[in-house]
Order: sequence, then structure tokens, then C-alpha cells
Amino acid sequence: MGPFLIMDLKELEAKMHQFVASKGWYDADSKKEQSPKNLAISLALEAGEVLEHFQWVDEVRDKSELAGELADVALYLLQLASVTGIDLEQAILDKLDVNRDREWPDP
Repeated sequence: MGPFLIMDLKELEAKMHQFVASKGWYDADSKKEQSPKNLAISLALEAGEVLEHFQWVDEVRDKSELAGELADVALYLLQLASVTGIDLEQAILDKLDVNRDREWPDP
């Protein structure tokens, strides 16, 4: 293996599930139930934390902190898609096909 480790979405999804399971969050008695609703709320909250990095400024203040917040968003997105039975990779490809011919008005 070379110096770079490249994973596809399914491999990242498996690592995410392994982490969540290791914390006991998939257990029936978990206080952090991994339901679609709870995951969607967490996704929105993490997206809000991304916005905080740009509050009152136009540039990235701390790239490392922003990277961590973006990773949180991606992890919740992967998990929400997975627990709802959505193939995120296919959904992205389908959306790109829809958007290919779509036009957006100028602001």
C-alpha cells in the first residue's frame, strides 16, 4: 500500500458503524438512540457549527477546527443515509444527473 489510504463511501460507512457500535450507541438501552430523527437533528447541529466558523468573517479562521466540523457533518450524513437504507453514493450520482440539466436563476 502506498502513502495514501483511499476509502470509498462504503468503507467509511463501515468504519463509522464500527465506531458507533464500539460506543454502545446502537444498544437498545442507549441514551443516544441512533434514530433517523436524532441523526437528522445532529446533522443540522453540526452544520450549524460549520457556519460558526464564518460568523462575522469571510475566511477560514482555523482550518483544523473546520475540518473536524466538516468530518462530523459527513459522519452524520453517512450514518443517516445508512440507517434509512439510502445508498448515498447512488443518491449523489442521481442528483448530479438531475442537476446536469437544471438551471438556477442569477441572484
